[in-house]
Amino acid sequence: MSTIKLTECPRDAMQGLHHFVPTHIKAAYINLLLQVGFDTVDFGSFVSPKAIPQMRDTADVLSQLDLSRTNSKLLAIVANLRGAEDAVQFDEITYLGFPFSISETFQQRNTNSGIAQSFQHVKKMNALCRQNNKQLLVYLSMAFGNPYGDEWNAAIVQQWARQMVDEGISIIALGDTTGQSTPEKITAIYPDLLARFPETEFGLHLHSTPATSAAKIKAAYKAGCKRFDSALKGYGGCPMATDTLTGNIATEDVMAFMQSEGINLGLDMEKWREAMAYSAKVF
Repeated sequence: MSTIKLTECPRDAMQGLHHFVPTHIKAAYINLLLQVGFDTVDFGSFVSPKAIPQMRDTADVLSQLDLSRTNSKLLAIVANLRGAEDAVQFDEITYLGFPFSISETFQQRNTNSGIAQSFQHVKKMNALCRQNNKQLLVYLSMAFGNPYGDEWNAAIVQQWARQMVDEGISIIALGDTTGQSTPEKITAIYPDLLARFPETEFGLHLHSTPATSAAKIKAAYKAGCKRFDSALKGYGGCPMATDTLTGNIATEDVMAFMQSEGINLGLDMEKWREAMAYSAKVF
């Protein structure tokens, strides 16, 4: 079995779409992705329907998912304690993901709470997850810089990684919401965190333009990353970030790179091709 863990992110790909994708279309698409064999599928979010109207049907989508033919785990994004309380009610969900930005400006934009308050939310959500047999995955968003002028450096990333580890968070994904990462930054930051916190699983959730994604994937792999978030065809981006959306890393680019390294990801490529074709109905 491959040591590389891929998280496919249809939620991230869909959330910024202006047209509402019908619930049955979302579910059919995600059901195809579930059969491909990804480690995790980031399928939806329990957030305010006013903030992200596309995700208002997450519970209904979940009710239409067929988990009988998949080993993929489900991940749902939450932005506050109320969302976490909703999400933990569903046995099918393994991970709750919380976007914790080290940029004060973006944390306010994304979750309507500052960094200090959001860290208190992390503590409460982590306790809630433990009580309900879930695992909290924290995204350290803006981990490679931000476009808002907020202070950023590697020491700030290390500081917040340390605080998350001390709170018992065992999976942390470094997020690059607005495409600020470079191969050089990835090479400088990622291995250092692996060395400092060897018991913690660090992933990467990178957004990128297509022209720069291949170099970032290579840098991440060479830096020791074994957990990658991506989205089919590179769709998506965060609608709460800057006005110009920077899409996700394309899953097929990650697949191609791993193949070039001789890594068998163990995926069902027939189902992948079906999902690729079906995506035209979604996007």
